[in-house]
Amino acid sequence: MRLIDAATEIVPLLMRQGRLIRLPSSRTTVFVGDTHGDIEASRRVLARYLDAGSTIVFLGDAVDRGADSAGNLELILRTKRDHPDSVYLLMGNHEARAIATFSPADFWERLDGRSARTLAEALSHLPLAATHPAGVLAVHGALPDVAKLDAIETIALGSEAWRATTWGDWNETDNTRATGIAGRPAFGPADFEARSARLGVRALVRSHQPFAPTYLYDDRCLTIFTSDAYGSGPRRVAVLRPDVRVRSARDLDLEEIA
Repeated sequence: MRLIDAATEIVPLLMRQGRLIRLPSSRTTVFVGDTHGDIEASRRVLARYLDAGSTIVFLGDAVDRGADSAGNLELILRTKRDHPDSVYLLMGNHEARAIATFSPADFWERLDGRSARTLAEALSHLPLAATHPAGVLAVHGALPDVAKLDAIETIALGSEAWRATTWGDWNETDNTRATGIAGRPAFGPADFEARSARLGVRALVRSHQPFAPTYLYDDRCLTIFTSDAYGSGPRRVAVLRPDVRVRSARDLDLEEIA
């Protein structure tokens, strides 16, 4: 299967690059939200930004829900192979089949057992976060409760910190018990302030919650979505230009992918 080959081929590269990607400040950085099988969105992102010399960070959840999960994931992985320092795919909860089961999982459930295990093992080496010198951190879900930024490198798969990073939701209040979705850890403003201060994060860019407010916490938390899977609004990416002074997530430009 071509997708399995594409995934296993880049495992050594993923292991070398580690769990925390350090983005260069000299290049434009494009953050891409969940694509969920929307291969047309990924094609448009790559056509628009890859040749421009940008660094492209897919924030996870490339599979399930959409029409062409296999094609979408293969496109991202093969582009990663060909442009190893220009394209990154972070681990979302839908890439984490080797660590935890979830539903819906239509893409995974269509695979035979051996293919599913091989692909899940390969994707378990994906990075968890990407950091930019301007004080921007990108993850799929929420901020992990770790002592310092470098500790993301050693987050254990399946741990509480891993669940926060790949599954975590953000809420507008600290009453997370009332507002969280069953099975998904939920965090509020106090968690955001404490964790972002500890990690030196001025702006967090993430995806995972298609109906979350675009900006939270004095505009320091940005949620973007780049798939048509939910019909949650325009497919958008967040663009960080070189030499921009970041005070909040509004210093990144939101651009629509028609």
